[in-house]
Amino acid sequence: MAELMGACEAVVASGQYVLGAQGEAFEVAFAAYCGVAHCAGVANGTEALELAVTAAGCGAGDDIVTVANAGGYASAAILHAGATPVYADIDPLSFVMTAEHFLQARTAATKAVIVTHLYGLMADMPAICEAAGRYGITVIEDCAQAHGASRDGRKAGSWGAMGCFSFYPTKNLGALGDAGCVVTRDAPLAARIKSLRQHGWGEKYIVPREVGRNSRMDELQAALLLRMLPYLDRWNEVRRNIARRYREAGITGVRFQQVGREEGYVAHLCVAFSERREEIMAGLQRAQIGAAVHYPVADYAQPGFRKRMGDVAPLPHTEQALGGIFSLPCFPEMTDDDIEQVIRVLQHHGQAL
Repeated sequence: MAELMGACEAVVASGQYVLGAQGEAFEVAFAAYCGVAHCAGVANGTEALELAVTAAGCGAGDDIVTVANAGGYASAAILHAGATPVYADIDPLSFVMTAEHFLQARTAATKAVIVTHLYGLMADMPAICEAAGRYGITVIEDCAQAHGASRDGRKAGSWGAMGCFSFYPTKNLGALGDAGCVVTRDAPLAARIKSLRQHGWGEKYIVPREVGRNSRMDELQAALLLRMLPYLDRWNEVRRNIARRYREAGITGVRFQQVGREEGYVAHLCVAFSERREEIMAGLQRAQIGAAVHYPVADYAQPGFRKRMGDVAPLPHTEQALGGIFSLPCFPEMTDDDIEQVIRVLQHHGQAL
């Protein structure tokens, strides 16, 4: 707490509140953490996705493949950029996109794919990148729930052309307000994102290429994130251990997200599935244990999205997952007693089968 308060005081004393030294320092540190050359801080994760889509040259007439079970953020970004979401189904056990599902959803107009690493689990990026490369399709990673996840020694955000992060307070690396960023290995893409995040300026007040938006990470959030970044791996390990304890408790009638390799999973959420979800959720609520459904409605079924896209055929694995998933408490501040209480409630409902 003292470290964070000191960071806040330093920003206030500096008199520099937007696009200053703290933001630059965080961009350098986070790019290095992700194993890429460039990072551009922006206002939030959804705008990170929108700016990435725009920087990839996507707009009217272009399709972008994504999933429909991740809260609508990618869909909103795609629609705001003027492109059209096309939905791939998900693996029924891991709840993330696979290369096979991506290729099944691909259209002749597909220009990009947004791969969401959902609930802290990385998708199979080697296979998806190989499949996208065959057709010249740009890969954009949605890493909002996967800070620090890795596969084959490469961090989330370093596989695609761009990786988009949210630093909303509940994330594995969370600010004390809204913030986000785009990371990339590509210098021209980084320069384009940095122009787009500030109205599309090339030089001050001059918009030489295309209209951007006002989407800048403020210095206060950058300073706080910079101080918290060294703790991220430790916090991720605590989250993984909590999720592991739930999985190994042997709870009847509940199955957990299949996570595979531990390095590719940072347990942003600990998501389980049960055909008796409502009964279990009610029991957790009676015990005053916070649980939620992430996310209850497929993007293609959202009335606001349907107004823009029209009717989209339901996807069977997506529908099945949304009918039974629920998220259990999983955060670094949990105590052993907290974890055991959750397990007891779940075991009680399992024994009632």
